[in-house]
Amino acid sequence: MTSATGHPFSAARLAGTGDPRDYSRALGRFATGVAVVTVADGEEVRAATVNGFLSVSMDPPLVLVSVGERSGLHDAVRATGRYGVSVLADEHRAVAWHFAGEPNPDARPSFSWLDGLPLLEGALARVCARVVDANPAGDHTLYLGLVEHLDWRDGRPLLFFTGASGAVDVGLGEASFLV
Repeated sequence: MTSATGHPFSAARLAGTGDPRDYSRALGRFATGVAVVTVADGEEVRAATVNGFLSVSMDPPLVLVSVGERSGLHDAVRATGRYGVSVLADEHRAVAWHFAGEPNPDARPSFSWLDGLPLLEGALARVCARVVDANPAGDHTLYLGLVEHLDWRDGRPLLFFTGASGAVDVGLGEASFLV
């Protein structure tokens, strides 16, 4: 069997090999933005880097984050019923990897607090949301949140593609992208 571009595929690969690396390799070809989801656990900030974040509805304003069940953030979101999302800029690469499980003493994330939620300073967009629904999905939970606050600025977004991060230059009103 071959793909539309003539590359050979085995039936086993199309059906799935069961190897999570194949899943990651294939779906890693979908470029996504990078965000850090945050929760206040008392005075402590719980945070995780995600690329599973999306806008769901404008009326009412709803967003969704996908949080791994093994993440320390998972139970904190469930317990507090709220979360913050900071959409990262290119200059946040070290912070992204820091909260993705590769602690980096040079990352030095700086948070500002809004209505009890920590948000990363300098993020391209920041959202505070109240959980209105939670749905288990495999080894993750999808937290649907009603937006209570948002702000934004212009800048170079951080992207995730095939396991690596990079940036894109986008001119407002322009149709071309440079990676």
